Amino acid sequence: MSFTIAIDGPAAAGKGTISRAVSEHYGFAHLDTGLLYRAVGAKMLDGVAPVDAAQNLQPEDLARTDLRGPEIAQAASKVAVIGEVRLALVDFQRAFARRVGGAVLDGRDIGTVICPRADAKLFVTASAEVRAKRRFMELAAKGLADSLDEVLADVKARDDRDINRAESPLKPADDAVLIDTSELSIEAAIAAAIAAIEARR
Repeated sequence: MSFTIAIDGPAAAGKGTISRAVSEHYGFAHLDTGLLYRAVGAKMLDGVAPVDAAQNLQPEDLARTDLRGPEIAQAASKVAVIGEVRLALVDFQRAFARRVGGAVLDGRDIGTVICPRADAKLFVTASAEVRAKRRFMELAAKGLADSLDEVLADVKARDDRDINRAESPLKPADDAVLIDTSELSIEAAIAAAIAAIEARR
């Protein structure tokens, strides 16, 4: 038996943390779909055409240790607006979602495009300022951030690309449960997500 949970939202809203906690809570497999786009973005920065990179993505491409850096995050956002790139990655994501034993997928268009019939859909968000502060602290701890203002500008630029792209724009599914984590602790956000999923089970 399969049960698919779709978790969408903008960068640094907490969807990754929530998705990992939810998958662990239920014993479901988890796919961070953003990692697919980061891997394509990384290969683009290496000189590979984005469509070619997406069509020939290998498991080792997802294991790169530099995929969480800010330069690759921006590259991922840029390749994600390319329709042929998205199409190349759709089948992989849908096959993962149907796996027996349950699956949690997080990204930008899971509930709207990849898994429109997901059993439970969440849209995790937070204000741009809160998300920028979170991302800045994360990057600063790794010595990768210059200033909070720059990170905020990057967050807003990425939001603009994600929301306004022609292919699979970032938006909540009509039947998604909205969770705003701006003023929630990690524990409270996870609890809210599990409560919303339980209501659909």
